[in-house]
Amino acid sequence: MSVSLFSRVKRIGSALTLISLLTACSVFSGDDGRNDPSKLTEYPAGLSARIGWTASVGSIKGSYGFAPTVVRDAVYAAAADGTVGKFDISSGAPVWKVNVDKKLSAGAGSDGVVTAVVATDGTVIALDDSGKVKWSTKASSDVQIPPVVGFGVVVVRSGDYRIQAFNAENGERIWNVQRPGPSLTLRAPARLMLVEGLVLSGIPGGKLVALNALSGDTQWEGIVAAPKGSTDLERVNDVVGSPALIGPLLCAVAHQGRVICFDISQGGRPVWSVPFSSNVGMAVDNRFAYAPNTQDVISAFALQDGKVVWKQDALRNRKLTAPAATGSAIAVGDYDGFVHFISSEDGRMLARLSVGGGAIRAPLTATPQGVLVQTGDGSLIMIVTN
Repeated sequence: MSVSLFSRVKRIGSALTLISLLTACSVFSGDDGRNDPSKLTEYPAGLSARIGWTASVGSIKGSYGFAPTVVRDAVYAAAADGTVGKFDISSGAPVWKVNVDKKLSAGAGSDGVVTAVVATDGTVIALDDSGKVKWSTKASSDVQIPPVVGFGVVVVRSGDYRIQAFNAENGERIWNVQRPGPSLTLRAPARLMLVEGLVLSGIPGGKLVALNALSGDTQWEGIVAAPKGSTDLERVNDVVGSPALIGPLLCAVAHQGRVICFDISQGGRPVWSVPFSSNVGMAVDNRFAYAPNTQDVISAFALQDGKVVWKQDALRNRKLTAPAATGSAIAVGDYDGFVHFISSEDGRMLARLSVGGGAIRAPLTATPQGVLVQTGDGSLIMIVTN
């Protein structure tokens, strides 16, 4: 990695989704109920969770391409109907809210100066911090992953396996990196990360790469999971969710692969890995890494060696989001509009809160004010715990 941080078939048939693949399994299992969502049960409350504020954005139902971005005292969010907004993180009050007159597939990325979203036709749209459109330009194909903005660039990852950077001021394309893709890929939540001048991204085939944000040069590449099996379906092993960075450790998880942490202070050397398969991604705090598996059983892994510290299966098959680590708990959303809080210490269920709006697909975001949720029906909700 750089000294600053470390010293085709695009889809088969009708663009298979992960959920449809999993659902199909019940056909062969005789639909004996093993894939049914767990029913919610009562338990002693370990903390109190309430809604601090609610703001309206717009519907994102059915899409993985939307997630709010927090920059200092503001939240930037977008919705499929073309709405883009900036909201005060303390109250949820809109600072500005506009409609870009295009249906959107991904957003919002922001550095507090430029905010970027992507339309369903692959048009990348950048707005200034008053909500006025600065520029628009076309990516090479559709974009289903929220863009990232910073270090003078807007970066997107498109469906043809290209990672592209545009000048944040004028939209000029600066660089373009493309890797060969497998014949079948996973449509599941994925995120880019921009840190210390590097773009971190999972790429199809189970790899994690770090690219120089200004030039696109590959600074490091690590294998999160290697394809296995004799069929395309068995060999699907995409990195899901966002890479997680804490101290010298860079961690990631893959579908049909493993959860792994690399030591970036030693050139990205693998520290530990555990066989694992996730649909949505992971989170870390200063002690553990957390991830739900494909059956939504949540595991906590010790950061120093990958040892499984606890498992929680009370939310099995509830189509969980990637977790957010917040204080002494982790939070996950589910298919029925509930947010669940789980003890990071031992995996006990601590609290749950219904936020409505149907299935929560956007990853939850931990902030100093609480846990931020973007619901399927277009609400931004801040959940406060004590």
